[in-house]
Amino acid sequence: MSLTVPSEWSTHSAMWIGFPSHAELWQEDLAPAQQEVADLARVLAGPGEERVRLLVCGEDGHAAARALVGDVSGVELVRGRFGDVWLRDTGPIFAQLGEAIVGQAFRFNGWGGKYCLEGDEIVAEQIASASGVRQLTNDFVLEGGALDHDGFGTVLTTRQCLLNPNRNPGWTEAVAEAALATALGARKVLWLGNGLANDHTDGHVDNLARFVAPGVVACPVATGRDDPNAEIYAETARTLSHLRDSRGVALQVARIPSPGRVEDEDGKVVPASHMNFLVANGAVIMPTYGDTDASAIALEALADLFPERKVIGLPSRALLTGGGSFHCISQQEPAP
Repeated sequence: MSLTVPSEWSTHSAMWIGFPSHAELWQEDLAPAQQEVADLARVLAGPGEERVRLLVCGEDGHAAARALVGDVSGVELVRGRFGDVWLRDTGPIFAQLGEAIVGQAFRFNGWGGKYCLEGDEIVAEQIASASGVRQLTNDFVLEGGALDHDGFGTVLTTRQCLLNPNRNPGWTEAVAEAALATALGARKVLWLGNGLANDHTDGHVDNLARFVAPGVVACPVATGRDDPNAEIYAETARTLSHLRDSRGVALQVARIPSPGRVEDEDGKVVPASHMNFLVANGAVIMPTYGDTDASAIALEALADLFPERKVIGLPSRALLTGGGSFHCISQQEPAP
């Protein structure tokens, strides 16, 4: 029976989004992060043409979500338990198995033991159950943000993350490829090197390079002379330009301007990325971080790559304080 992960631009039956619900984790950034997620949910349910399923935790989280989006048609509040909002990594990866959609679940160890929060280990089970799909459990550590898929069995990833001994000690490229073939129907794995500086995920590919069409991969180009990831972006583009997908087609590489150097309140570089965009049924939503010039050019570049969808920029600076953005807090549920 054939197994594959549909591309993100395939039709979705729902879009799962995590709603910031834990004051002790987000502290003064809680309310701004909740507003950013509410704004995302509104856009997804409107021009995004999605059924939004907003996963909320606890009474306070539910009350805040209800106040912000309770009146929005197309947004459903789903009560659940989770450590934090990063559903891309804790939730299931939905795959097509024959005629059915299944939820592939994996072990989650807090990005190599960095952030182990109670409830994250049962997120995949909750989402699969609420979606009414069969869950298949795989006995190795994997986060959804570590992979990107073209719908034809080509998987894009980074060695920094997937071969990191803090996930699956002893993994080699061959072992990883065999595991992805069994669990996700991967026919070919394309390997990149390192991800963004100071990314606690150890280089998730959804901050670095993304399929935007069959045979086409977008990756950043540095913005400003002090862009901390300039060399990583250049090396990523060089590597991609020599790769072929599972069909044997040479990849086309599209360059998207990065946000440039983005720092936190202590002056530390943070992993801000326009690559953390989210492809919805009717729109593409790209995170912005305050640099209006860089984001405007990036939005224009994405609009050229997704001419059939509205391309919309939304602020994501508060979410970034937690280490991620729109793609990280979401998981698309493909239509059968």
